[in-house]
Parts: sequence; structure tokens; C-alpha cells
Amino acid sequence: MFPDDIDALARRVIEAAVARGLLIATAESCTGGLVAGALTAVPGSSAALDRGFVTYSNAAKSEMLGVSAELIEAHGAVSEPVARAMAEGAVHRSDATVSVAVTGIAGPGGGSDDKPVGLVHFAASGPAGLIHAEHRFGDPGRETIRLESVRVALRLLLDRIGA
Repeated sequence: MFPDDIDALARRVIEAAVARGLLIATAESCTGGLVAGALTAVPGSSAALDRGFVTYSNAAKSEMLGVSAELIEAHGAVSEPVARAMAEGAVHRSDATVSVAVTGIAGPGGGSDDKPVGLVHFAASGPAGLIHAEHRFGDPGRETIRLESVRVALRLLLDRIGA
């Protein structure tokens, strides 16, 4: 279902989380559940994945993850503060100790000069704290942006798990 490198990354995330006794939650917007999908493709993932939040709309980010409407209004859904709030909300609203959040513009439309297609903000939370990453993938197409985002999200989970 996923490219081999994503399968391998997901396997490493699950194995590392199980080895450390950590539970994972995902908070996804532009990836629409692909990160959780990659993790659940791994046999035994139920020992490490608590849940995934697909929060495509701003209302879902607020209702499911507790991201304030004021924060979204001030910075936009595709922003560092919102990604950080999504990652924190995923931990607070689950049994997870590690989370990753993804919010971006996968295209083909929806971009602007300030926030072009291919801009994706990530945040990951874990025992070592909260980190943020911003990637500008350009406009290689919606599927490419989404799959590249899954790769980044899985690497950030590995970082927060300490693997």
C-alpha cells in the first residue's frame, strides 16, 4: 500500500515505541490519516498506536484537539503555532505519550504567496519535549506532498521516541 521506505519507517516507529512502552497519537490535516494508516499497516501496531485524529477542518482542530479558534484566526491553520497546539492536543486528548501533527497545503489549489502549495508544518511531542519542523516541498503534486509529509512525520516520531 505504501512505498517500501515508508513501511520500513513505520515499522521502526512501532518497534521503538513498543520497546520503550510508549503510546502514539497522530493529529493530521493534509495527510488525512495517512500517518496513522502507515503505522497501522505494521503488524502489532495496536501495542503502540493509541489513536489518530483526522482534523481536516478548523472546527475539527478546535473540537477534537482543543486548538483555539483564536489561534487559528491569528496564524492560520497552516502555521507553527497551530501544528504545536495540534501535537499537544493529541497527547492531552488521548492516552498517548508521543504525538505527531501535520498541517499543510497539499494542493493543487489553496496556496498563496505567503503560504504556497507544498508548505507543511509539523510538530511532535514526547518525553523529550515538543519540536517543530517546516517543509516546503514545492508543487510536485498532491500525492507526492502527502507521501513526503508522511515520511517527515514518521522521522519526527522516531526522534521523539528516542530511536
